Amino acid sequence: MNQVYFNAAKAYYPRFFTKDQVKIFVMAGKIMEEQYKEITGQDFKTQAEA
Repeated sequence: MNQVYFNAAKAYYPRFFTKDQVKIFVMAGKIMEEQYKEITGQDFKTQAEA
């Protein structure tokens, strides 16, 4: 995975990135689902799961 995307999302969530934008990083393969949870504090779920 790309550490640059993780670091940017972690540094700028929630001021500049929304949860949906961070979710896009997961779906694009830029960060892992576990990293999404670390950034947002919530489990990663797709729209179908929500």
